[in-house]
Amino acid sequence: MSFVEAIMEKIPDRLGYLILTEDGAVLESGGELENDERVATIVTDLISLSNSVDPVAFAPNENFKKISITYEDHWFIICLSNKKIHVVKRSIQAPASEGISVNV
Repeated sequence: MSFVEAIMEKIPDRLGYLILTEDGAVLESGGELENDERVATIVTDLISLSNSVDPVAFAPNENFKKISITYEDHWFIICLSNKKIHVVKRSIQAPASEGISVNV
């Protein structure tokens, strides 16, 4: 097990992860995202788009720090660190009280 895999294993509710180069090549992956080139392409396209959004509103060298994408039952966290793109897919756990009803 690599160092990155050991760190990723400690993330609660982790469904999968990708470690990408800045140009989107998959360096490491696991879980539901193992070797998922489609998600890697979507992530790199999203980063390119976010870096080009409204240059008047953002400073010329101001790039994203973290992007979160939330779906009904899971979410993606995307961040840039050490010139690598880290993507983690996590499960969204419903609160214990949700979906439980008590009839009196």
